[in-house]
Amino acid sequence: MTKVIVHAGFHKTGTTSLQDFFSDNKAALAPYVAYYGKADFLKTGGHARIYAQRPFPHRLIKFRRSLRRFLQSIPDDKIIVLSRETFSGGMPGHHSLGGRLMVSYERAATRLAKVIISELKKRFGPDVDITFFYTVRAREPWIKSIYGHLLRSIRIADDFESFRDQFPEQLSPANEAAKLTKKLAPVPVVTSALEQTSQLPDGPASALLDLLEIPKDVRASLRPVEAKNTANSADLQDAFLKLNREIKDKALLKEKKEALLKRQRP
Repeated sequence: MTKVIVHAGFHKTGTTSLQDFFSDNKAALAPYVAYYGKADFLKTGGHARIYAQRPFPHRLIKFRRSLRRFLQSIPDDKIIVLSRETFSGGMPGHHSLGGRLMVSYERAATRLAKVIISELKKRFGPDVDITFFYTVRAREPWIKSIYGHLLRSIRIADDFESFRDQFPEQLSPANEAAKLTKKLAPVPVVTSALEQTSQLPDGPASALLDLLEIPKDVRASLRPVEAKNTANSADLQDAFLKLNREIKDKALLKEKKEALLKRQRP
């Protein structure tokens, strides 16, 4: 029987570090798990993100078809990991169709997950063993991380306090995962908090390695990875905010931001 672990999010919870770890150690882990990350299904992940922002039925159908093609292209394996944070939808803080601020994963993540479950059963049989795995993080640093990312990547003009105040007080990755646990039952949901793994030798990948029961001697031989997508300095975030408020032309704004980032690189 095939076992599939779906690492489906969330954004800004150590996902890139986890994915880089598994990609860099793919050969060493190959006897124990077949790992597929974002580079393996760019189109499928893109369709998931677009569906969250434009939740029309035909968008979900495109995601389903793309996922089905991907699953048909991979060989049978005893244990498989699929890792892509857009399997939960789009990053909160972006806007959906009509300009509404996206403040929750629940609706899109539930529908995407049910498509994933359905397609995994079609590909590997009705008895396939599926687990959803979510990396989570405390609310305040999570929203700060999202804010910093969006300051750099899109044009938002709110200061942090104004940005944070647009989110419900109860919104957090852990609470989103708790909702999904109920929605996806009887498929199990496992979570891992970034605060508990970030200082471990294997970083955010630690909990997934535990879940996979990778032997200790194999784990000791794996290569660590450097943290990615770390926060920009407060000064650089202030500079991004200033540019966002002053420049409306997207191409020019992107050029100015890239110039700032280039000057910050060692």
